Amino acid sequence: MKVYSFPHGGISFEDPTAPPRDESALSFLPSLSIVPLVAQNGSRSLPVVKPGDTVCEGQLIARRQGAGSANVHSPVPGKILENTTWNIARGVLCNSMVIRMEGAFSLLGKTGHDYDWRTLSPFELRELITEFGVVDMDGTGVPVSDTISLFHRAHEPVTLLVRCVFDDPWLAADYVLCQERVESIALGALITARAAHASKIVLAVSEPEKKLGINLLEKISTEAEATLVLVGSRYPQRNTRELEIVLHQYERKEKQHFGALLCMGPATLAAICDAVTLHKPVLDRYIAVGGSAVRRPRVLKARLGSRLEQLFDECGGFTARPKRTAIGSPLLGRPVFSLDEPVTAASYAVFAIRDEHGGFNKNPRVLDLRTRSRLGAERPASVPFKLDYARANKCIGCGECRTVCPVGLDPEDLYKMLIARVFSRELGLLTARCHGCGCCEAVCPSRLPLSRLIINPAGGGS
Repeated sequence: MKVYSFPHGGISFEDPTAPPRDESALSFLPSLSIVPLVAQNGSRSLPVVKPGDTVCEGQLIARRQGAGSANVHSPVPGKILENTTWNIARGVLCNSMVIRMEGAFSLLGKTGHDYDWRTLSPFELRELITEFGVVDMDGTGVPVSDTISLFHRAHEPVTLLVRCVFDDPWLAADYVLCQERVESIALGALITARAAHASKIVLAVSEPEKKLGINLLEKISTEAEATLVLVGSRYPQRNTRELEIVLHQYERKEKQHFGALLCMGPATLAAICDAVTLHKPVLDRYIAVGGSAVRRPRVLKARLGSRLEQLFDECGGFTARPKRTAIGSPLLGRPVFSLDEPVTAASYAVFAIRDEHGGFNKNPRVLDLRTRSRLGAERPASVPFKLDYARANKCIGCGECRTVCPVGLDPEDLYKMLIARVFSRELGLLTARCHGCGCCEAVCPSRLPLSRLIINPAGGGS
């Protein structure tokens, strides 16, 4: 089969500190769970319980309030200790319930009833997905019901795009999930296709995982029209824009028309399967735990609300005090300021870095930006970090950033104009094309915050 890839740019991303992709380990249940009531970048859900109340495993504790929010369920049985709010990153407020585990489990270890989803209408399927609080588990945390609602009344054919693309070693949790729950992923794809009125299902699978793609195709094609498209594994092939490029190449070659593309990852599809067939809310997820400071990197199946400190302890703790910790991939990771921060449905990876050495481990994206700059000088938290980097580092004009940009931009030129505050309409049009993949930052020898300043020019001023 032909392998399709976006035409230019991108990088081959390897990281030996990422966890192995062989199997998952079951994490210990948390004695204290911290359950956020707001989806990442979303709206706050309305609490329906209060401190002092006793809750069951899977019980609704916060109700969705329109678009951008999702129903929230208790990951463990126990008692609500408090409803608290704190800063999790760069001034973002997080409202959460703190639950002390006690009492009997009603779902853990028990065989759930398998409900027949084939008799349900698309509307009923969407209602179940909404009721059980399924969100995008690939990093955005957007409620799935909101995403599907954009497609079920589309004026052109809708195609469900199943994204099993592994261009980043920190997607180890998704890879292990695909090995251990392939049937749930296939069933979740069939359910999602019906809920969104999708007429076709396309499996975009990295070429090295061809066997996985064939296995999924065999399970899905018995009930729906499905197509397997092998794609490259050069980062950022997993991005929606790069996937659309290769699918348009496939359409031209095979003379097909996919129409509007609804993109879902394996973790989200498995959660949809659980919600519809087992009436089970999102209570846990696979998460990759690793980094140069972690003794035994591994993929854990952890309950939502578990503290990051617990996950690191289950991986043998730290070999040395980490200088940086972050959630996500080192290319796009969000700094973590406290190991008490909880695992959420959108947490697909967490890592801790011991030192400044190594290819991608010195990416300034994952530096603790609240206290120190890369040069070690104390800096107030209120000072924007992007201009700090610009003043502390200078471009050497090597041109590496131009060679890896997948959208054909010149990050060096754009960066210099933005730092010089030379704004124009043409500059605005160019910066709007950047989707923040971070390739330019990964190869920059001066570690300049190129893509971060390009996608958010206003954030670089003082």
